Amino acid sequence: MLASQLQKLGKPVSAGHKTGSQLKQFFRKLCDGTKVSTKETSVSASQKIFDREDKFGAHNYHPLPVALCRGKGIFVWDVEGKKYYDFLSAYSAANQGHCHPKILKALKDQADKLTLISRAFYSDVLGEYEEYVTRLFGYDKVLPMNTGVEGGETACKLARKWGYAKKKIRENEAKIVFVEGNFWGRTLAAISSSTDPSSYAGFGPYMPGFNIIPYNDLKALEEALKDPTVCAFMVEPIQGEAGVVVPHDGYLKGVRELCDKYNVLWIADEVQTGLGRTGKMLAVDHENVKPDILVLGKALSGGVMPVSAALANDDVMLCIKPGEHGSTYGGNPLGCKVAMAALEVLEEENLAQNAEKLGAILRSELSKLPKDKVSIVRGKGLLNAIVINKEFDAWEVCIKLMENGLLAKPTHGDIIRLAPPLVINEDQLRDSVEIIKKTIRFPEAINSQD
Repeated sequence: MLASQLQKLGKPVSAGHKTGSQLKQFFRKLCDGTKVSTKETSVSASQKIFDREDKFGAHNYHPLPVALCRGKGIFVWDVEGKKYYDFLSAYSAANQGHCHPKILKALKDQADKLTLISRAFYSDVLGEYEEYVTRLFGYDKVLPMNTGVEGGETACKLARKWGYAKKKIRENEAKIVFVEGNFWGRTLAAISSSTDPSSYAGFGPYMPGFNIIPYNDLKALEEALKDPTVCAFMVEPIQGEAGVVVPHDGYLKGVRELCDKYNVLWIADEVQTGLGRTGKMLAVDHENVKPDILVLGKALSGGVMPVSAALANDDVMLCIKPGEHGSTYGGNPLGCKVAMAALEVLEEENLAQNAEKLGAILRSELSKLPKDKVSIVRGKGLLNAIVINKEFDAWEVCIKLMENGLLAKPTHGDIIRLAPPLVINEDQLRDSVEIIKKTIRFPEAINSQD
């Protein structure tokens, strides 16, 4: 499959003649930024990487045929030394740009002192981080975890525990309401709330107590919340994996009002939409509303390591007692220092404001693309997507974008997310727009699915 993709690009697919030790030395040069000769550089370097992953790794991803070895700011480089604009940002984990020097310094400094002790003991860093993050977002408490999906699982556990302790729902009857098109990971709980067969098919039986309603539908939400056994409503303020689906103005305010009316906790999944990505620190800030439980991840570490968090006030957070939830790595000293540095970068460099300004320019320029090829442009801040008309192939568009020096990835067949690191400047954005326009405007750039 990878070989055929490379053949489409007109590139050779032979394994090459480098030995294992030669390849190691070659890759080390490239990843260190050392100049290599043209003779030393060949597509076989990438092909070796493709083949090795294909042989030894699970086939649970379908990556573009590009092997990356270095990143800095908004750019990444492949093992042949080609430079690309990164318009995926590790699914918004690298909001602060690749290898931000302040974040890396925090990582290195703390790594020399203490990395992990688990929560069996106190550390001198965890409380500092907890105070910082709770004051920044206006909550009483934080429960630190590692990955975004763990943050979502934590929120669901908190909500159920609150439902039994505070709302007095009968044991084992608490329900959580989700929306169609949601995505918060691929654990068994996460896929139990999914409406995407590629996520849930073949993995049942599913988690009980999860109800699903349409997204962006306050009437459906009110009907669901009338059930007295509902303890929470979990929703992404903007649906990321579904294709950057933006709800109508007033939806989030309506969610807040309905959850208050029916005594239901509102869980905002801001793992992808949070931390400056949509032009505000949080996407809920666009409507000046505050969820009962806030889930953060991805850019909470600036793309350096897995760090996530669930934030809530005491009325919710203190429902969980010692021994009822935890994580060996959650709240580790290394992650805490990295997270504080990552949050400081967002504030010091005004990255949310930059996303708001440049996102408006990006959507304005993308709206000029030919309507016979791009039917929809949508987004907020620097979380955006274009919908490719059905007679064209979004995967092929992304292959051509890659050839032209910009990396993006399709989702749901016909949608391409465009989400560069928030450190991008206007000149770089406009240069990127020209690459997108060049790729999409010319007929030879897109192969018909037929």
